[in-house]
This record gives sequence, structure tokens and C-alpha cells, in this order.
Amino acid sequence: MSDPVPGKSVAFRGGGFAPKSRRWVGFVVFVGLVLIAEWGTRAGWISALTMPKPSDVLDTFRDLYNSGLLFKHLGPSLSRLVVGAAIGISIGISVGVLIGLFSYVRSGMVPLVAAIFPIPKIALLPLFVIWFGIGEGSKYALIAFGTFTPTVVATYGAVDNVDRTLIRMGQSFGLSWWSIVRKIVLPGAMPGILSGLRISLAIAIILLVAAEMLGAEFGIGAYILEAGSLYDLERLFAGVVILSLLGVIVSALIGVVEKRLLNWRT
Repeated sequence: MSDPVPGKSVAFRGGGFAPKSRRWVGFVVFVGLVLIAEWGTRAGWISALTMPKPSDVLDTFRDLYNSGLLFKHLGPSLSRLVVGAAIGISIGISVGVLIGLFSYVRSGMVPLVAAIFPIPKIALLPLFVIWFGIGEGSKYALIAFGTFTPTVVATYGAVDNVDRTLIRMGQSFGLSWWSIVRKIVLPGAMPGILSGLRISLAIAIILLVAAEMLGAEFGIGAYILEAGSLYDLERLFAGVVILSLLGVIVSALIGVVEKRLLNWRT
């Protein structure tokens, strides 16, 4: 008999596919881009007619904060965003879950959602103004309608993607229909729903700016429109940066919600 071959140690192959947070990388990239823009504008490599110096934009932020105009514009924008998105997302999730669970609702609503989803929501702003007036109602309606359709699509797609094996297992253990929905379907669909919310809220910010450019005295969109009409690049870029920061904050909040609601995946 030959002697047994000595065993070899095999590297662990179960890692990967679990991205780790490297927040400092994003910060370094952002600072690097700002420094390049500052150097380029000061050296004349970037024309002052196309991009202001980041330091001048920072000075504009200080003036906005010190004068109180920052909160005069940011407050109405946040209220419009919260109210409009809350209406559209809540209705969208409800309709999406119903489409995912009931055949008759799916047969009636999916063609309707497919018909209105490709419509550019900004193009409907004049119609909403006719229906709801030039005030806050048209702005809420535009944001709600813009967030409704992507939320519906993401929600019923997430419900459809729930592992049917888990549902069959729940049925075999004698769980009621409502228990299966509450304990299996909704938790299983939550990752897809939250991913859809990122897209819906990004669309909401875009529509917020469009709505505020029409008949709004205060708001980030009105501020950007005024700066653009005066060709004030510092104020224009300051408004754009505010929108970017708003998008980052919204994405971070959704990340916090994901950690709390999806801790069962770890």
C-alpha cells in the first residue's frame, strides 16, 4: 500500500459578493475633483464663463446662510418633496403589492401603468397647473405622479421575485394567507422596494426643481432659475450643489432604513 498523499490547504472561496463600505474613497474622489476644478479655474485652463471657482461657490454658500436665504429656499423645497413623494410612494407601494398579489388587479392595472410610465412627467406640469392651480397643489401632484409609476413597477416586480419555495414552505406549515404575506412576501420584496425608492426619490428631486421653476417665489428650483436668468454662475452652481447634497442625504437615509429593515439578511 502506498503512503497517503499529504493534504493541501485550500484557500477559502466563500468570500466575495459582499461589498464593504469604503466611505473615505468617495470623499477622496470628491475632494480631488474640487481641487482640480479650483486649480483649473485659477490657472485659466477652465474658462470662468463656463465654471466658477469652487471657492467662490463656497463664499456664495456662506452668503446664503448668513442672509437666511438658504432656509427660505430650502424649507419650501423640503416640504414639497416630502409631501409629494410621501403621497406618490405610499400609493405606489400599495398598488404594487396589490398587483403582485391579486390577478384581477394585475390584469387591470399593469396595462394602465405601462401606458403612463413612459410619459415625461415634466410635460404634464401645465396640465397639473390647470387642474390644481399655480400654487402648491400642482407641485405636490407632479411629484406624487412622478414617484407613483416607478414605485409601482419596482414593488410588483419585487413581489414577483420572492422565492416561491418559501411560500410553498409556509403553506405546508399551515400558515394563513395573511401570515404568508406578512412574514414571507413583504420581507422578501423589501430589498427590491427600497431599491426602487432610490430611483423614485431621485425622480422626485428632478420634478421638484421643474415644478418650482414655474410660479414659485421660494425654492431651490426658483433660486436656480433666477441665477440662470442673471447668468450668476456662483449662485447657479450653489443651487446645483444643494440638489446634489439633497440626493446624497436621501440616499443615506434609505441606506439607514435598509440596515434596519433588512438586518435579517446578515
